[in-house]
Amino acid sequence: MTQAVFTQGSTLKHIIVMTMSSTVGLLSLFFVDLVDMYFLSLLGQKELAAAVGFSGTLLFFMIAICIAASIAMGAKVSQSLGQQDKQRAREYCVHILIFACILTTMISIPVWIGAESLLAFLGAEDETLSLALEYTHILLPSTPILAMAMGLAGALRAAGDAKRSMLAITGGGILNAVLDPILIFTLEMGIAGAAWASFLARCGILVIAGYYILQRHQLLTRPTLAGWSRDIGPIFSVAGPAMLTNLATPIGGSYVTKSMAESGDGAVAGAAIIGRLVPVAFCGLFALSGAVGPIIGQNMGAEDYRRVRQVLIDAMRFTACYVAVVWLLLYLLQNLVIQAFDAGPEAAELIQNYCLWIAPGFFFNGLLFVANASFNNMNAAYLATCFNFARSLLGTIPGVFLFSYWFGAVGVLVGEIAGALIFGTLAFWMALRKVPESAPVEKEPPGGGELMQESTACQWTYCSDKSAIGQQVIETVEAAKSPSTSLEKSL
Repeated sequence: MTQAVFTQGSTLKHIIVMTMSSTVGLLSLFFVDLVDMYFLSLLGQKELAAAVGFSGTLLFFMIAICIAASIAMGAKVSQSLGQQDKQRAREYCVHILIFACILTTMISIPVWIGAESLLAFLGAEDETLSLALEYTHILLPSTPILAMAMGLAGALRAAGDAKRSMLAITGGGILNAVLDPILIFTLEMGIAGAAWASFLARCGILVIAGYYILQRHQLLTRPTLAGWSRDIGPIFSVAGPAMLTNLATPIGGSYVTKSMAESGDGAVAGAAIIGRLVPVAFCGLFALSGAVGPIIGQNMGAEDYRRVRQVLIDAMRFTACYVAVVWLLLYLLQNLVIQAFDAGPEAAELIQNYCLWIAPGFFFNGLLFVANASFNNMNAAYLATCFNFARSLLGTIPGVFLFSYWFGAVGVLVGEIAGALIFGTLAFWMALRKVPESAPVEKEPPGGGELMQESTACQWTYCSDKSAIGQQVIETVEAAKSPSTSLEKSL
């Protein structure tokens, strides 16, 4: 039976277990993206890597919407379970899936039609533009499938079942890895083969996660028009800001890609390799942002704010340790990465600089991830939107503009980190301040009955009211607490 498992036990243990389980699943997908890039590099056409980079930037706008649906799912389902209301969790689950499918379908159609113009705006030209368009047109229609798949995986994490969420995502990753060489090389489909492999992998995640939601947790129910009308407001109150929050990243990313394109296809190819390397290397932090959400959500639902604060502190410590380990590995393996992807001089320079001294700055991205997850589960999703847009518009874009002017392509990478340093730190500080200090807790003294509970509730309602009624209630409760006076006598 699905229960609020995160309201008890060590918060650090919950973070580690949830993060490690999610990491395995995400790592399988991110690693497959890296393998995609490796297989395409074997074809000996440098435009392929650049094409995937341009297409990936455009497609990330769509993925941002899918992430928003997953965030809304995690927040609403985990809060309902924390309140011991499983029926509401079921209703939220099915209504969020419908919301995600409709929204992504409506947005995918105009993006598909205007894909060539959008890719050209990002800087793709000639053969690179043609290849990027082919990849985009194949993979883009699978966005509604991905949205529902990510939503179901988010529901599994909200229920505390990180293991099966991991299995669903890992299953899709394995399917992708198996299909890649078959479609790319055996059937000689090239970049189209890589796109179709990813399309089918998304279908696999949807099927596996849907099976676990239905069979293991029974978290789906029959949707109703009345229920949909009631829930669409609360759903959009989280999904809307979360969507804007995640759209801020590709907005900044598109400027980064456009700036990198000014240094030529070699620089874009290097940035594309780093773009596939970073999710693999820092997969644990991407998983952490998804892991702390349900933990915070359940404890917010249970109004245990001390545990919420402890989750944030433990998440920061985890982030610092994780980044230190990854930085060391990147430093040691940088030459292997350059050789594996047969990177040219421009791409190799970017990879070396990133591994040597830019990578540790990802710590501040980790702080922003954790802070945004907490905002989304504290009914303050607007703060996540504000900080993500501030990072992109006030941090990334000005930073990239200045540092690229001074240091070229390497400065583009530095500008990204500069924005994260400022606004990641501010966001985490705000998240700690946003946690309430305490919550009213009803306590029933020995011998107290229903009247005592009602009086206590009234005390919390009117304790700040200076009226005679409020004062009388307080005096009544105080008298009830006196060992020498009975509740009946005081009344």
